[in-house]
Amino acid sequence: MRPPRGLAPTLIPTQGIEGRDVILIDDVFYSGRTIRAALDALGEIGRPRTVQLAVLVDRGHRELPIRADFVGKNLPTSRLQSVKVHLSELDGIDEVLLEEEAVISQ
Repeated sequence: MRPPRGLAPTLIPTQGIEGRDVILIDDVFYSGRTIRAALDALGEIGRPRTVQLAVLVDRGHRELPIRADFVGKNLPTSRLQSVKVHLSELDGIDEVLLEEEAVISQ
């Protein structure tokens, strides 16, 4: 198992985001809570003209009314599965893994 990656810095243009078009990018779109947090953070920085969402993998199970504008792959999953994305720039390989969580019965 690979160690978890640290958070990458967020780069905000020096001229700000006021009135600009912003595209949020996420690797795995699941409940929508991460995107909601990103939208809240954007609101603290400024008011963009538009905000669009691009995701590599949409696995469903939305808990908030948020949808992606651009989707690389729709991958229906169960809540017991997890999706891992590895990128060659960070992990040395480009791959998407669908993993089953172990269910322990007593």
